[in-house]
Amino acid sequence: MYKVYVIITDRKGIGVILFAMQTDALTSWLEIDLGAIRNNVQEMMRITRRPLMAVVKANAYGHGIKAVGKAVEEAGAAWCGVARIEEALVLREAGVTCPILVMGYTPPACVQDAIANEISLMVDDSEVAAQYTLAAGDALLKCHLKVDTGMSRLGVHVGEAADLLAWLNLQPAIHLEGLFTHFARADEPKLSTTTDQLAKFQRLISEVESAGLRPEWVHAANSAAGLHFPDAYFDMTRSGIAIYGLHPSDEAPLPDAFRAALMMKARITHVRTLPAGRGISYGHRYTTSKTERVASISIGYADGFRRSTGNRVLLHGKPVPLLGRVCMDQCVISLEDVPDVKTGDEVVLIGEQGGARISAEMLAADWGTINYEVVCGMASRLPRLYNG
Repeated sequence: MYKVYVIITDRKGIGVILFAMQTDALTSWLEIDLGAIRNNVQEMMRITRRPLMAVVKANAYGHGIKAVGKAVEEAGAAWCGVARIEEALVLREAGVTCPILVMGYTPPACVQDAIANEISLMVDDSEVAAQYTLAAGDALLKCHLKVDTGMSRLGVHVGEAADLLAWLNLQPAIHLEGLFTHFARADEPKLSTTTDQLAKFQRLISEVESAGLRPEWVHAANSAAGLHFPDAYFDMTRSGIAIYGLHPSDEAPLPDAFRAALMMKARITHVRTLPAGRGISYGHRYTTSKTERVASISIGYADGFRRSTGNRVLLHGKPVPLLGRVCMDQCVISLEDVPDVKTGDEVVLIGEQGGARISAEMLAADWGTINYEVVCGMASRLPRLYNG
């Protein structure tokens, strides 16, 4: 069995550590196709014909921020977007050199780190901006003004944005290089919410252009808007979920040229035959009705595979059900329809095997959630294997 480089998150929960080990030494892991991510970045840029900010927050949606950060830069992404400055610093440690925007709040105590590492910060409040100015001293801090056009989360109210933008341009320690907003329902393209938000943002842009204050980078479109709202492209689009080959929603599916990048796998660790009437796992939510063959696999809710009913996996190219509750580190599957199973056989929880497939979207439907939460919940202890 050949050796591969395995990447896992470090003790900070964001970084990655490289080490070499044999693939057959792994009992559960993720496989990440960096070639698929590069393809998806280029597909989104082909659709929008705009520079792309690749959103790699939340450990690149569970895919691994260092490896993905380098891959999207290689694919031509003009920017990387993160939620917290800690994530931006990890990208710089990994050697990512493109501009980085922290799209969430950054404490003023981190301003010098941002300046030293060429990291741009979101600003949406004059009080915080004044604190940034003091913290910057004689240096220059790059910022993007975030505008709330209807998300009601972060951002200066759109009616107050022009005044704040003008004030920011007077601050000697702040270089306002960007202006952006975020859509609340672009993944529901038949609704008018996005066009209403877009109209508010466009009026603001016209106002600041008339004042000669339009920043270099105006951006609004996320993955779903990149597919359905060309008027929202402006100077750059931002893509998160799409660059991982995952659909923004059922109503906003990706074109066929996009490819899912992540597979979740485990191995059979124990095979046994149980008599009728034997309860399985915590709470005995499943009891054998006859003599049944079962197997344990080394994965559980501590890995991000939820403690939920209705879970299934692929074994020898066939879907097989889980029996009883998912445990922290293990679960039990049925072997009734799969003969000749042995310890070490590969099980697929997300991905394809023998022509059968379980997608992150299918798992999300089983769990009553969205694909974002499925992949972002992949635990740091799962080794990430990269190819492509």
